Parts: sequence; C-alpha cells; structure tokens
Amino acid sequence: MNPTTHRRRALAAAAAALTLSLAGMAGAQAPAYPAKAITFVVPFAAGSATDQLARALGQSVTTDTKQPVVVDNKAGASGMIAAQAVARAPADGYTVLITTNTTHAANEHLYRKLSYDPVKDFAPVTGLGKGGQVLVVNASSPYKSVAELLAAAKKSPGKLSFGSGSSSSRMAGEMLKQLAHVDILHVPYKSNPLAITDLLGGQIDMMITDMSTGVPQIKSGKLRALGYSTQKRSSQLPDVPTIAEAGVKGYDMGYWFAAYVPAGTPAPVVARLNELLGQATKSEAAKSFFSTAGSEAWTTTPEELAKFQAAETQKWGKVIKAAGIEPE
Repeated sequence: MNPTTHRRRALAAAAAALTLSLAGMAGAQAPAYPAKAITFVVPFAAGSATDQLARALGQSVTTDTKQPVVVDNKAGASGMIAAQAVARAPADGYTVLITTNTTHAANEHLYRKLSYDPVKDFAPVTGLGKGGQVLVVNASSPYKSVAELLAAAKKSPGKLSFGSGSSSSRMAGEMLKQLAHVDILHVPYKSNPLAITDLLGGQIDMMITDMSTGVPQIKSGKLRALGYSTQKRSSQLPDVPTIAEAGVKGYDMGYWFAAYVPAGTPAPVVARLNELLGQATKSEAAKSFFSTAGSEAWTTTPEELAKFQAAETQKWGKVIKAAGIEPE
C-alpha cells in the first residue's frame, strides 16, 4: 500500500469515527420524548371537569411513559392566565394546555384584548372529549316539552327567564333564543349550581346546564329534562330528545376539551403527544370520567383540531354577536 492510499484510508476511518461520535452526541442531547416530567396546565380550579379529565389522562401517560405528569391548576380570568402561561413556555412538549372551548373559541369574542393568541401562540395536539348540556325546568313547571316552553315564550315575550353560570350555559340559552325566535330574559349567576338553586326555588323558569349539575336533580325528580343540546342524544338520558329533534332546527351547542402546546413545538413531539393522549382517552380512568360527566372521548389529528377550532370560533362569535354581548 502506497503512502497516499494509506493516508486516504486513515482519513476516511477518522471521518467515519467522527460521524459516529457526533451521532452519538446528538442522540445523547436529544433523548426520546418524554425524558422527564410533563406538566398539564389546566385553566380551571381543582375538581372542575377539565381538572378531572387532566388527572385521568395523566395517569395513563405516566403508565405508558414511566414519566410523572404534574397537573398545574392556573384558574382565573376565563382561562387566560393558564393560556398565557403555556403560550410563553418552552416549545419542547413538556408544558401542555388541557383546555376547553372557553380559551380557544369563546374568549376572543368576549374580551377586547387577550393576553394570548388562540391560534398563533399554540400548536394543536388533539381533541380529547365532547359533551352536551340539558335543558331543564322545575318538576312542577307546566311545560312538558320544548315545544310547550317555546309556545309560552312566544305568547309572552320577555316574561320567561333562563339562568346561566358559565359561558357554555349562557351561549346555549342565547342560541335557543336566536334559532327559535323567542325573547327569554337572561339571569346571570356565578356558577351553574347557584342557578339550579334558583330554578328549584322558582326564581327562574329554565336553564341549559352541564350534565354533572343537572342529572342528579333530574334523577331525584326535582327537575324535568326537556331537551339535550347536541345533535346526538345523551347515553345518560336516552329518552330525552335533542333540542333539534324537539323542533329547533339546526340547534347544536356543546362543549369540548382539547390539548395544545406552545407554537414551535417539534412535529415529532406533537405526534408522540397525540399518540399518548389518544391512548389515554381509552383508559379506564378516562372512561369513568366521561361516563360520570355525561361526555365522550373525541380524538383528532392536529390538523383536524385546527379546522374544528376555526369552525367553533366562528360559531361562538356568531352567537355572541347576535346576542348583543359586548366584549369586556
């Protein structure tokens, strides 16, 4: 072997060794995701439906990855505190927003200025669940159906009243007014349970409330269910027609849960999170949550969630504008 050939082979071997070394370093610097604890940020208080779902999902993710999941409740300002915190977090997949239509469809229409951009500041991961609400009246009410309730509302505009203690409950009532062309007085409450108390006491005539608040009162015989708010009947109340079935064509106002990470999070990390959370919605803990809350698992691709969010934002904006609600 001549000296030139020997040098070439030596250089080639050195280059190969360097390549392997760099590859090893890269592997060491970028371990498989997740390599440490993940934080699920929840925009609502501990014990809320979103919090319960986040904890159920976290159990499954920990089982699958052997990494802990920490649930961080950042309640307040209609979810804006939590959304802003996640928007400003490192885009590495270790800070995940487990949220609802409140932060990513309604808020931009309810507030003049947001501390985050629900589209530009986030990368969608997956839908997590969907749920509906139930239109209820006092058990002693003369109204036995949606049709009877609306007939009374048309006969005496502004006489009947509906209560609400959440944005979803409020918008469900406003959409009913708009699609049925009736005038029903809105009475605001700080929470749906407070509105239920007044409904039981006869201070208001009706409300459209979440299932976890309404179903116990329905099953105890204190409230009467007239209609369900989404296009598919509830498995918890299979004999209760949807509001659309009851005659209000096109009525569909539910709520949803979804997961987002900061914009710029690497696509492979988003894909892995999508896989983990999709599996988590099928876990026994998640199934128990969905059954109790009267909702159901709903998973999507990131692209599907982005399209769904855009459609929901438009729908909520239309209802809010038509209701004459001015942004705060």
